Amino acid sequence: MDKNLFYKDNPGEDGGVTRRQFLGRAWWLAAGILAIEAVGGLVFSLWPRTKAGAFGTKVNIASVEEVQAMPVGTVTYFLEQRFYLSRVESGLLALYRKCTHVGCVIPWLPDDPSEDDLAPKGRFNCPCHGSLFDRYGVVHAGPAPRPMDIFPVTLDKDEVVVDTGTIVQRSRFDESQVMLI
Repeated sequence: MDKNLFYKDNPGEDGGVTRRQFLGRAWWLAAGILAIEAVGGLVFSLWPRTKAGAFGTKVNIASVEEVQAMPVGTVTYFLEQRFYLSRVESGLLALYRKCTHVGCVIPWLPDDPSEDDLAPKGRFNCPCHGSLFDRYGVVHAGPAPRPMDIFPVTLDKDEVVVDTGTIVQRSRFDESQVMLI
């Protein structure tokens, strides 16, 4: 029997591709496309996609006039940006909402007794282990080892800007941490 009747090493006179070659090339093409999509998806997922005003960016929060109109002792929560803006006697502090003990989100409790002299009520109370913080972010009770972290607050023309991309750890409160207004 002739071997060429059952298996063709040569595709034929017309120069075409055998079925085996076609399927082999199709499988390699599919595997290549899948690999390119996987690598592309990985690279795309690692590329930062921050939108303006989100956590990790600089956030315009208010005009200087609006901030000056805030009463001393006011604490305002910025949910998406993950910080509290605390109006203290000499200016503003942007306090990171994360507890310095194990990283719990610290709520502001406006009806609890105050830990400072700025107002009779209001303090930060960590629900995980009971650390208490005042409007300056200073720890007064509990296992937290240091004050709440802060974000830099600056002025850009007539706007107050908080840089949530830069977390400043501190060991104590110092007046230089306050943005004067």
